[in-house]
Amino acid sequence: MTGLLERLGLEAPIIQAPMAGTSTPALAAAVSEAGGLGSIGVGAAGAERARGMIDAVRQRTVRAFNVNLFCHQPAKADAAKQAAWIERLRPAFARYGAEPPAALAEIYTSFLADPPMLDLLLETRPPVISFHFGLPPPATIAALRRTGAVLLASATNVVEGRLAQAAGCDAVVAQGWEAGGHRGVFDPDAPDDQLGTFALTRLLVRDLDIPVVAAGGIMDGAGIAAALALGAAAAQLGTAFIACEESDADQGHRAALAGEPARHTVMTRAISGRPARSLANRFTALSDGVHDRIPAYPIAYDAGKALNAAAKARGDYGWGAQWAGQAAPLSRPMPAAALMATLKAELAAAQA
Repeated sequence: MTGLLERLGLEAPIIQAPMAGTSTPALAAAVSEAGGLGSIGVGAAGAERARGMIDAVRQRTVRAFNVNLFCHQPAKADAAKQAAWIERLRPAFARYGAEPPAALAEIYTSFLADPPMLDLLLETRPPVISFHFGLPPPATIAALRRTGAVLLASATNVVEGRLAQAAGCDAVVAQGWEAGGHRGVFDPDAPDDQLGTFALTRLLVRDLDIPVVAAGGIMDGAGIAAALALGAAAAQLGTAFIACEESDADQGHRAALAGEPARHTVMTRAISGRPARSLANRFTALSDGVHDRIPAYPIAYDAGKALNAAAKARGDYGWGAQWAGQAAPLSRPMPAAALMATLKAELAAAQA
């Protein structure tokens, strides 16, 4: 299992989760410079913005880094459902003296339908490429493999893990139910076994012939050591890096992470249209009983982002996508390099 670390030139079995919208090139580069694998999420960016992000990482480090893509099925618009969702949110907009959007749009293009993004990756050849929400078609994976990139894919169950291995991925990220942010399920409408990180890691280690990266609820060196003891090649941490000064988390997200809200996380579709774990806030309170009323991802996110912007303009951060995992109270604000040094020291102590 150490082969993955050696191939990537990592000094520590630590991957910083991509966290689109929160991770930055500065954060990714700092983690890579400290011996881990830094990541940027470009699923919410077009090809030209992604180019700028990749260039910005390379200006800061010569070490390996990861570029993450969203592979969801393109959204199916439902005009009636979208109009009803706008009306449901109208009172919240009115609270901040704002009008909701007149209509909602598919604000992100899936990698499955984004030839310019594929062209960019083939040109820029990032050392690691990872997939979330599913897998690209075989021809795309073959083209990316020819660049020499190490390919990773998120899996929330054994079936998804097997599909990733069969598709030619070099490793699988075992995303447990505890994890913050968007659930990586291939089909958000299928039954979800809600497997925890440790159970999922063990199942995938047993069933697959490629390395497994444990992700979800891991915040410190003791957690990393536990994941490695279960057979993981590395651990992926997301929430642990949100409070780093290099992240793009806003002041409301940071304050919530440092306070009582960190003790209460909710898996919700209300913010974006796909299941995602957030700190409990005004938006997550809309979750109960509205599952079938929420527009498809990322169309629903168009409304969510507009409402968050209106509320923030009036000083209320309670409508943000405050993604965080169940172990959020273990968050420690410090620069990424300091956090990496702390994690490595804790891991060494746990393994002594």
